[in-house]
Amino acid sequence: MLSTKDLKYQMVGRRTEKLMERFVGLYEVKKIISMNMVELELPSTIKIHLVVNVSRIHRYVGQVERQRKKQPAPVIIEGAEEWEVERILNKRRVRGKDKYLVYWKEFMAESDT
Repeated sequence: MLSTKDLKYQMVGRRTEKLMERFVGLYEVKKIISMNMVELELPSTIKIHLVVNVSRIHRYVGQVERQRKKQPAPVIIEGAEEWEVERILNKRRVRGKDKYLVYWKEFMAESDT
């Protein structure tokens, strides 16, 4: 993955700098020039030199446990979509009613409600 630190002028108008991605793409290392420099296989749309410093690239790390791009399909019970609860993480009382933090089976951790 390539750092966007040197690509900011190319990404003008896309988003504010604060919300912009820190790294883009999955680019192959074509050739190792020295301990500090590598040549990347970049698309023609990125207008920087193909040889970059190793501080500007980052190894891609796969998804962590419970992190998926696709949500599981719901189970249809009596015509209504429902998902399976794996466990209750927390319980609190708000205005006399119980509220639960639910760990949904096969969902991402961000989906806990």
